[in-house]
Amino acid sequence: MATQHLDLQEQEQLDQLKAFWTQYGNLISSALIVVFGSIAAYNGYHYWQRSQAAQASTLYDQVELAALSGDAVKVERAFSDMKDKFGGTVYAGQAGLLAAKQLQEKGNTDGAKAALTWVAENGADDSYKSVAKLRLSALLVEAKTYDLAWKQLEGNFPKDFAALVADRRGDILMAQGKKPEAKTEYEKAYKAFDERTDYRRLVEVKLNSLGVDPAPAKAAVAAVPMTAPVTAVAKEAVAAPAGGTTAAPAVAPTSTKIEPAATGDKK
Repeated sequence: MATQHLDLQEQEQLDQLKAFWTQYGNLISSALIVVFGSIAAYNGYHYWQRSQAAQASTLYDQVELAALSGDAVKVERAFSDMKDKFGGTVYAGQAGLLAAKQLQEKGNTDGAKAALTWVAENGADDSYKSVAKLRLSALLVEAKTYDLAWKQLEGNFPKDFAALVADRRGDILMAQGKKPEAKTEYEKAYKAFDERTDYRRLVEVKLNSLGVDPAPAKAAVAAVPMTAPVTAVAKEAVAAPAGGTTAAPAVAPTSTKIEPAATGDKK
């Protein structure tokens, strides 16, 4: 092979390149490894997330079928599998609400409380966690454990749940005979609910029973910026009142599954 001779300028440039690579070559190589490794890890993680979501969806179908069949034992077993294998997915929270509803209907209040507690503490979705806390507080009010019921309503909630939380606090205070405090919470709930929300009329009825007519204040309330309308998930936190002023929230519709972006498994 013929040897190509370099002139002095080219030889000087080559020597400079060699010196630069000798000084910074390892650093550049390490940086490239980190960059490409991060890209590979990112793609791998999202592939794993999609795989987890697909598997969790299949297992959620089992929870739903068990609920439709009315078999509480199968519901508990399927939900237990969901927690163990896909506890970090949104499907797990959805399954927990469904399982709690089924167990409560079958008279297994302790099982319903356990399912709701798990969702409230470990759910991957803030809305489902909030629904679980509201429903759990209702069960605790029925059991007359008012301090525990109130504790479920402490801490931060999504903005869309502010009215529902105030209403439930009012229910707890009413059950304890604390009417002035209950009135204050109901008034907060009434003002926080959007005028178009049907549940607002129920709060108005509760205020009427305490001798308060919020109607004269409607004009003033309309002048104040309302909170964001209650979302569909938040609406599912309540249903027709059960046992007086306490409204038992309903589980998210079982006929429609949410296709979420799964989070990492919390196991």
